[in-house]
Amino acid sequence: MEKRFVILGGGESGVGAALLAKQKGYDVFVSDQSSLKENYRIELRKAEIEFEEGVQNEERILNADEVMKSPGIPDKNDLVKKLRNKGINIISEIELAYRFKGDSKIIGITGSNGKTTTTALTYHICREAGLDAGLVGNIGYSFARQVAMDPKALYVAEISSFQLDDIKTFRPDIAIMTNITEDHLDRYEYKFENYIRSKFRITENQQQDDHFIYCADDEVTMKYLNDPVTIGLNIQAKQLPFSMKKELPNGAFIKDGDMYIRTGQDFVSMSVFDFALKGKHNQYNTMAACVAATLLDIRKDRIREAVQNFQSLEHRMEPVATIRGVEFINDSKATNVNSTWYALESMTKPTILIMGGVDKGNDYSLISELVKEKVKAIICLGTDNRKIHEAFGNMISPIVNTENAVDAVQAAFHFSAKGDVVLLSPACASFDLFKNYEDRGKQFKHAVKEL
Repeated sequence: MEKRFVILGGGESGVGAALLAKQKGYDVFVSDQSSLKENYRIELRKAEIEFEEGVQNEERILNADEVMKSPGIPDKNDLVKKLRNKGINIISEIELAYRFKGDSKIIGITGSNGKTTTTALTYHICREAGLDAGLVGNIGYSFARQVAMDPKALYVAEISSFQLDDIKTFRPDIAIMTNITEDHLDRYEYKFENYIRSKFRITENQQQDDHFIYCADDEVTMKYLNDPVTIGLNIQAKQLPFSMKKELPNGAFIKDGDMYIRTGQDFVSMSVFDFALKGKHNQYNTMAACVAATLLDIRKDRIREAVQNFQSLEHRMEPVATIRGVEFINDSKATNVNSTWYALESMTKPTILIMGGVDKGNDYSLISELVKEKVKAIICLGTDNRKIHEAFGNMISPIVNTENAVDAVQAAFHFSAKGDVVLLSPACASFDLFKNYEDRGKQFKHAVKEL
């Protein structure tokens, strides 16, 4: 008898999982409280997969043998609670993909900041070296879709804490943790430790032949590595740290403008001035990606070339235009305070900062010193900007409220002078005024080009 497999959520991860589950002989049913995008409807119909949208038939869901839920659905959802009370196994899409990935290798990358850039750079190095690699997870296709439609020998996966929450056996051969800062606390009952525990799940199933790459300069990561019992950690994998503050016998470090990578007998070095990605935060991302590449036995010259010719990502410190001597930068993907800290830290010119949106429990004191030092005006882009005014009202003037990208860009340009930078780095989610951070970034870029 076919396993009845129900999928909650009909976005990229849900439809990708549906296609894979159907291919593997499961009896698949997709349920989404919202409406599906037309391209996903077409795919499901073509694959003869039953689905519902705009409603949820509890009877059809609660008779599942197993459920995959979209990462966007929290545990406090009533239907999820009912499923758990019935003892029905709930998994994430990456768990399903892992089940059917065969002999393929996985590089899994998580962290509060830098994971998208690190994932994209790692994938770029692998492709430049001629490896049969797929870019999956929060960037690129869903992992399950790639396994179903175009399986690869290597998957480079960007993985969020929400996806890690429902893994059972998922085990990356190489795990990277870029850092851990307060984020998504609304999802984790405002308990930072719950979020930290989720992040560390990336290494919980790793064995002694696997590798765990992490930032030795990140205080939160090191606190829990040094006291693993607190969150039930028992790391089996070989540990490879990276640092800018000290020389390390293994892993990676930067000293006097040079990066050194050591993994066992392998040794790679190159000048940080050759990195395509600029800024201190990107030196960390580059170290992590290069350690992973070295573990894959990619030739040193290939790693160097790939790091030098990598193109920066859309919406992540993306140069948009320079207008009358004012530079515009799109960092819309900065959806938490720490991401904005990294953006401001890399600024070398007077900055007009566009920020705001849906606050996720932000502590703006983390960026107050950088704001004092580098920011000459703040343009708020959100429906509720009180916390921003409270945090910076005594140190920055002007602080202006706007409710759309055009007004924000025009206000920023008004307060700028030749030689300044206008930086969109919101420190907040985008859902009050935009569909997502990509929509926010695109509207920002369009508004800049209309100046």
